[in-house]
Amino acid sequence: MRSYVRGLRWIDAGAGVLAGASALQTRFAHPLDTPSEGWYLLFSLVLPALWMLAVALSGGYARRFIGQGTEEFRRVLSAGTVLTAAVAICAYAVRVDVARGYVLLALPTAVAASLVMRYAWRKRLHRLRARGRCMRGVVAVGHLESARELILRFRREPYHGMRVMGLCLPGHQLRQAGEEVDGCPVLGAFDGAAEAAERSGADTVAVLSCPEMDGTELRRLAWRLEKSGTDLTVAPALMEVAGPRTTIRPVAGLPLLHVEHPELAGARRAVKGLFDRAAAALALVVLAPLLLGLAVLIRARDRGPALFRQTRVGKDGVQFTLYKFRTMVAGAEDLKGGLRLANEHDGVLFKMRRDPRVTAFGGWLRRYSLDELPQLLNVVRGDMSLVGPRPPLPEEVARYGRDVRRRLVVKPGMTGLWQVSGRSDLSWEESVRLDLRYVENWSLTLDVQILWKTWSAVVRGAGAY
Repeated sequence: MRSYVRGLRWIDAGAGVLAGASALQTRFAHPLDTPSEGWYLLFSLVLPALWMLAVALSGGYARRFIGQGTEEFRRVLSAGTVLTAAVAICAYAVRVDVARGYVLLALPTAVAASLVMRYAWRKRLHRLRARGRCMRGVVAVGHLESARELILRFRREPYHGMRVMGLCLPGHQLRQAGEEVDGCPVLGAFDGAAEAAERSGADTVAVLSCPEMDGTELRRLAWRLEKSGTDLTVAPALMEVAGPRTTIRPVAGLPLLHVEHPELAGARRAVKGLFDRAAAALALVVLAPLLLGLAVLIRARDRGPALFRQTRVGKDGVQFTLYKFRTMVAGAEDLKGGLRLANEHDGVLFKMRRDPRVTAFGGWLRRYSLDELPQLLNVVRGDMSLVGPRPPLPEEVARYGRDVRRRLVVKPGMTGLWQVSGRSDLSWEESVRLDLRYVENWSLTLDVQILWKTWSAVVRGAGAY
């Protein structure tokens, strides 16, 4: 990871050079004509160092944020804000008349250049991690089922850069687990976690939620890990509650974790609705030629209807008609009963990798999610959102348990966490967990992140069938 951080520093230095040179060239045709303008040349020369310092102070090179994308980018934006404010304050303090055009060119250019190059650098890191390189070793401390879930999650999402190198389990589960769990060695009990991390060469000890690891034991573990410089992370019982909804409030000397209620109504929801409808209407106008072309091709292949209409369940259990491009033979719903035994999905969903009802052209449409474009009509009508849980069928909702019905408190979406995390390859429990996580932790920022990630998920075509 040291080489990756060195690369980030070179990226930010290059962004500073580019920003200074472009602002100087754009704002001043001849920067050395007057003594006052010579100061801008001097500032342009030191801008790379100032920019790297601002990013460092904002935590842009902190190892725990490497490859995390949103948090890393937020810190770069914070560095740009801080540096702009610092330049303004210093100019006022020393009574220097700074050309606003120069500042408005140089600093935003540095921020934009760093973000673009860091994004490309992060994608390279993700490719390396997919091949098992640039990974951080983790010793998981917790109960067997929690540890197994962590192993599977890290293997399914290697871009996080975490690999479980061993487990420390409670004493009563050591014999049950044996020597290995899903290919990861069992390194001992809780009290030997620090030594296990040192033996295995792990960078981090991850303590999962378990009653045996109370505050006293956790503090002792932190003391032992401090000697070797090993990181300590703790997964609280509220694992599905996002950071913005949790705050620590000290009460009577105790650090209490306060959890805000999810925002299911109000001004931000109204803004989300306006954004959804405006974006969907614009997309329909821009994509009109593509939509018309796909409709013509579908009808030309088997003379059947281009659109497929189906009843789905929306917010608060209200049913609506969902629109998609038809990807199956005509009358496919009537053939579904005879294929029940061939269902490859667990839970209440019906999925087949090689569904005989899907046409050749329909399979291509599904691979790249082009069949879902007519759902933009549902978004404009207000039945759906751009981002949300998957729109379920009435028969699926009839089999929902009490917790799963929580998905219906918001509008279903064209895309969501399930879309960018594996699509049809996800198990029923995993798709429910992702949908509930979205419902509980919704924000406009999260919506933008999911929409951005949807492009890469669609281009890859993984998990679509």
